[in-house]
Amino acid sequence: MTKIGIIGAGNISDTHARAALEIDGVEITAIYGHNRDKATRLAQLYGGAVYENLESFLEHRPMDMVMIGSPSGLHAEQGIAAARRGLHVLVEKPIDTTVERTDLLIDECQRAGVKLGVFFQDRAAPDIALLKQLLDEGRLGKPILVSARVKWYRPSEYYRDSRWRGVFALDGGGALMNQGVHTVDLLLWLMGDVTRVNAKAATALHDIEVEDTVVATLEYANGAIGTLEATTSVFPGYPRRIELTGSEGTIIVEDSQIFAADLRNPGEDLARIQSRPKEAVDKARSTSPVISDVSGHRKVLEDFLRAIETNGKPMCDGYEGRRSVELVLAIYESSRTGSPVTVK
Repeated sequence: MTKIGIIGAGNISDTHARAALEIDGVEITAIYGHNRDKATRLAQLYGGAVYENLESFLEHRPMDMVMIGSPSGLHAEQGIAAARRGLHVLVEKPIDTTVERTDLLIDECQRAGVKLGVFFQDRAAPDIALLKQLLDEGRLGKPILVSARVKWYRPSEYYRDSRWRGVFALDGGGALMNQGVHTVDLLLWLMGDVTRVNAKAATALHDIEVEDTVVATLEYANGAIGTLEATTSVFPGYPRRIELTGSEGTIIVEDSQIFAADLRNPGEDLARIQSRPKEAVDKARSTSPVISDVSGHRKVLEDFLRAIETNGKPMCDGYEGRRSVELVLAIYESSRTGSPVTVK
């Protein structure tokens, strides 16, 4: 039986708890939250002792690992504290909001001999996994053009009613660091490293410290060029769309489903996708932070538990999680300076 502690008591920690209890042999043993009422509610629903003090929580035993769903700017600090007590660490995206703190977390987990993973559940979606396979096999040909649009909407109360959303010290950024980072991770995972960015970010709609609208151009190491849009300002909100074009054709993803695959030689796998009935795209993520389908989070947690058992590498480890933070921060720097930025 794997004993899991939960750090955080908001919407995403509820998602983590529901995902954990869908897995046989997993038990929630402790919950730490800034808001005791929310933490108590989670414990009533999913089990576990409630703690208001992080140090006391981390001393709870038995406990094998923690899932961190606290404000983004606290991820590394709390993960480091857990690693020092021999606990494996699975953290919500982004891994943290600075590269410096991310590196400290990666180093501490290595020093402690514990696993470190990041919840980028889109990687586990069946169509995304197939797309990754196709790209690795070279089926798209020479990479040419990338277009990614995360034109989402969040109402004013999404920020107003939170102590940390839209606050630079805890959120680290806005629409890109919080919502668009999933797509940033996919672009890096699917297409490889970005070497140069040119961007403009704006606070166009909401009364917050960070951006709610950003547009960036991307130059890839493989020669492709692309654009990225990320917002929480586009009413009423639309499903994410990623378009990848190579010398052999174009593949389009809406949300996490392959919507179109127009290749010169599609093969049987893509032909089946083209002929299947089009499913209705789930618009929930484009309009609400509440996650109804926890299957992606469950797959990430299952993969993480296998990595612990086999001493393997998680689906998205600390180094992979670092890449998206580095690119997001380069985009912010480009917007701040008004100049292109080379990604280190």
